[in-house]
Amino acid sequence: MRHKIAIQMDDIKTIDYAYDSSFMIGLEGQKRNYELFVYHPNDLFLDSGIVKANGFYIELIDQDKDYFKFISDKIEIELAEFSFIFLRQDPPFNMHYITSTYLLDCLPKNTIVINNPTSVRNCAEKILPFKFKEFMPPTLISQKVDDINIFLNIHKDIITKPLYGNGGEGIHRSKEGHLEGLDADKQYFEMPIMAQKYIPEIINGDRRIIFIDGDYVGSVARIPSKGSIKANFHAGGVAKKTELVYRDKEIVETIGKELKELDLFFVGIDIIGNYLTEINVTSPTGIKQINKLNNVKLEQVFWDKLEAKYKIV
Repeated sequence: MRHKIAIQMDDIKTIDYAYDSSFMIGLEGQKRNYELFVYHPNDLFLDSGIVKANGFYIELIDQDKDYFKFISDKIEIELAEFSFIFLRQDPPFNMHYITSTYLLDCLPKNTIVINNPTSVRNCAEKILPFKFKEFMPPTLISQKVDDINIFLNIHKDIITKPLYGNGGEGIHRSKEGHLEGLDADKQYFEMPIMAQKYIPEIINGDRRIIFIDGDYVGSVARIPSKGSIKANFHAGGVAKKTELVYRDKEIVETIGKELKELDLFFVGIDIIGNYLTEINVTSPTGIKQINKLNNVKLEQVFWDKLEAKYKIV
């Protein structure tokens, strides 16, 4: 029997071929003779207790243009038919996203979702690091303007970002006396804000570290463009080869065990200097850059570990 995988993702026509890890994982699955089915989160639904989606069977092509083709019309299908379902849409992590995890939780227990939707829902990417607060810089999460101002007055130089943002959007640096990029004329912001003490080492980039089934498998430095504080690839960060440095090994060993217990199979963490800043459990990128800089193929490691774990032959 030919195995099938379904990928819940943003519109495949809009992905960034140069950075998209979902593409690499899907392509390797295709090489292993899996059928590929993709659907948008908007097309996921629950019908009398049966989880279904409307989407397309596709073929991926390893080239930067015309990198896929539909091989079916848009069809309705029961997701329990698939060997694996990959939860891979990008944030924002809003109620729409959360609802999709509740629907995927309704699948039969023998339907494998990567990453586990319950853990994805419970592990907000900027809040999960508080489980490891000994590795974090001074950090505040609040929707109250006064709280952020007090934090700024204490630490003098801070970074703020929307709690559920992604891709470097909404990140600002503020120095004592003035909050940049935020409407501070109200009592409360429209959404919770994360504030962190500015880490000067960001000028040398951050490090995206990849885990597969709780094991460290590779890392890449992301260097911001001159004058920027945003190292994300989507925000113009440039990839550079790196190894585990500073406290990275200690952080990796501590976090890896927890990720495995939470059934978070594919995860990327971000470290600046000695400090853990985020744990990305939704749709981490970086494997293409790690592959290129280190002559490895992390998508093969992904599938080797996945098939071994679930005894797929």
